[in-house]
Amino acid sequence: MYTPEILESLKKVEATRDERMKTEPRRMTADEKDALLKAYHPDYRADGFKEIKIGPNKGQKAPAELADLLHSNSRILGENIDISKVDYDVDVLVIGGGGAGSSAAIEAHEAGADVMIVTKLRIGDANTMMAEGGIQAADKENDSPVQHYLDAFGGGHFAARPELLRRLVMEAPDAIKWLNKLGVMFDKDSDGRMVTTHGGGTSRKRMHACKDYSGAEIMRTLRDEVINRKIPVVEFTSAVELIKDEKGQVAGAVLLNMETGDYSVAKAKTVVIATGGAGRLHYQNFPTSNHYGATADGLVLAYRAGAPLLYQDTIQYHPTGVAYPSQIFGALVTEKVRSLGAMLVNKDGEAYAHPLETRDVSASAIIRECASGRGVETPLGSGVWLDTPMIEILGGEGTIEKRIPAMLRMYLNYGIDMRKVPILVYPTLHYQNGGVEIGGEGFTKAIPNLLVAGEAVGGIHGRNRLMGNSLLDIIVFGRNAGKAAAKKAKDVTIGEMTLSHIDDYAKELKSAGIEAESVSPLLLPKYARHER
Repeated sequence: MYTPEILESLKKVEATRDERMKTEPRRMTADEKDALLKAYHPDYRADGFKEIKIGPNKGQKAPAELADLLHSNSRILGENIDISKVDYDVDVLVIGGGGAGSSAAIEAHEAGADVMIVTKLRIGDANTMMAEGGIQAADKENDSPVQHYLDAFGGGHFAARPELLRRLVMEAPDAIKWLNKLGVMFDKDSDGRMVTTHGGGTSRKRMHACKDYSGAEIMRTLRDEVINRKIPVVEFTSAVELIKDEKGQVAGAVLLNMETGDYSVAKAKTVVIATGGAGRLHYQNFPTSNHYGATADGLVLAYRAGAPLLYQDTIQYHPTGVAYPSQIFGALVTEKVRSLGAMLVNKDGEAYAHPLETRDVSASAIIRECASGRGVETPLGSGVWLDTPMIEILGGEGTIEKRIPAMLRMYLNYGIDMRKVPILVYPTLHYQNGGVEIGGEGFTKAIPNLLVAGEAVGGIHGRNRLMGNSLLDIIVFGRNAGKAAAKKAKDVTIGEMTLSHIDDYAKELKSAGIEAESVSPLLLPKYARHER
């Protein structure tokens, strides 16, 4: 499987392992971290960003690929869509069928609302399904939500919105209880107590997991609950534009059938955007760990309707994506691998950084090693070693198969036994730190009755997210959005529905001198190459 150069480097890793086992690399100081981030983190690359020319965030920067979508016209501009002909009429419309959307729908249904989910792929086709490592909650004797808050606030560079982060950590223990009651098969010891581990940037072992397929297990349970409750789910159908009424309230959405190309109209008293991330935009040409539909649709829909974004210029690059072999290039290598004892090691066998620094610091350190010639050259580029045999040495034979079986199987499919040899990793585009700005109850601040939950939200994590807090936020903010949407729907009266904001946006683009040739939302990534 390996080239002679890779094998030569591998020998150095094995030769230095005993010495590295004796001394763990020290953690960086705050000044060292700041210097490293500014020098190597992709968020600091000026050429990766563009200025937003119109809308609520005019004058701010965004990743170039996202800015291009914000500078595009609506897919339905000029289309003859009769929004007075309503195909679906519900109390609560949930856009997105991942963890946040499903949680919202379950709680809205529990509150007695008439709720419907619309999702462009199938229910469960989401980043939630692909999450591996675990979900944080301070529910052990030596921990507290306050400590969880301090870890997350510092890890996010003190930029998280306090009201959002406070809600995240305070409601975390109840989120675990709720999932456990629904049937999520958390790892537990012989006494029935949940097994918890460290994550990068955590001061306590508060990571609850289901082996290394935590997201899939959570999504399985949520999906089953949606189905058991007989909540309507309209699959392979995208929301391509929000509908408002003459009072400025959100009033529903225009939907596109992804198979037939037909449009339909959904009227709703409240709308929850839970469309997930942006990895398939491949910012700065990075590979991604995201699912196929992660194209920032919710950000575009909300922004065109007038909702401001927050921290849209900050992205999380997971430090350990697969660098080799090519068949799984960019796939996620869970942080749990490092929490179980694997060290990050350069081509010379040197452990150059503490294995559990925060994700932005770890990613930047890997990029630095590769840019400085200390990475391992592969047919795909370069990467560093993640010394996985250390897990078996520290935890005993069988630890990898017991704790991270999916990871083991993934590599065994390509002839690599991570119990015996290290694996090669490089940062992969993983998480959308920024998104639509919301208040503590989940409502946007500019559009009445529009809520946002999950990865499409900005401000929960600040400018960097700790491991396990994304699976947590989809549950906490998804549930809260569902409850709030159902409650608000009881008092909402929808006026005359309109799409006038679409024409207004097109005029604003023209006034800014932007000749929009493309349309948004993107819906699906464009991988096909067409010869002209």
